[in-house]
Formats: sequence, structure tokens, C-alpha cells
Amino acid sequence: MIYLTQLIYIHEGQQDIFHQFEDVALPLLDKYQGKLLLRIRPSQGQVIAGELESPYEVHLVSFPSQAAFDGFKQDKERERFLHLKDASVRKVVLIQGMSL
Repeated sequence: MIYLTQLIYIHEGQQDIFHQFEDVALPLLDKYQGKLLLRIRPSQGQVIAGELESPYEVHLVSFPSQAAFDGFKQDKERERFLHLKDASVRKVVLIQGMSL
């Protein structure tokens, strides 16, 4: 099992476009045995300390294998809507890990 945490930073005012992409991408997780474990949208004042700016959203997802994650990333339906992600997302920090 692999775990992926995404810190997602979007362009100002592009929330609706980002949500359109998520409406397509998130349901595709099931096709690759992926699970959305957490989807958090932190608000101002919730960060106690740190050097990073607060992201628009934090996603924690799991996949049974790297191959399953790779399949999700290369999914043709998801690829058709990547222009929405490109238009709305400024930066993503991806942290990959495993359960200990």
C-alpha cells in the first residue's frame, strides 16, 4: 500500500475550474483501487507553525501499488481534463509514503 499526500495550491480565483477537474478525477480513484482518505481545505488561522504557505486543499489518498497509482495518472479520461488542472493549479507538493 502506498500513501500520497498532496498539498495543492491554486491560482487566485480559479476555485471553480479546480473543482471541475476534481469532479472528474476523484471518482476515477475507484477504478484503480485508490481511496480518498482525507480531503481538507484549511482556513486562515489553522496553521500553528511552519515555513510553507497554507495550501488550498490537502488530499491524502492510498493505492495498493505504484502500478495502480501510475494507471490512475495515465487514465485517458483524466488526461482529457488535465487542461482544467493546468489552468487552476499553481503548484502541487506530492509526498509519497507507506504505513509503518
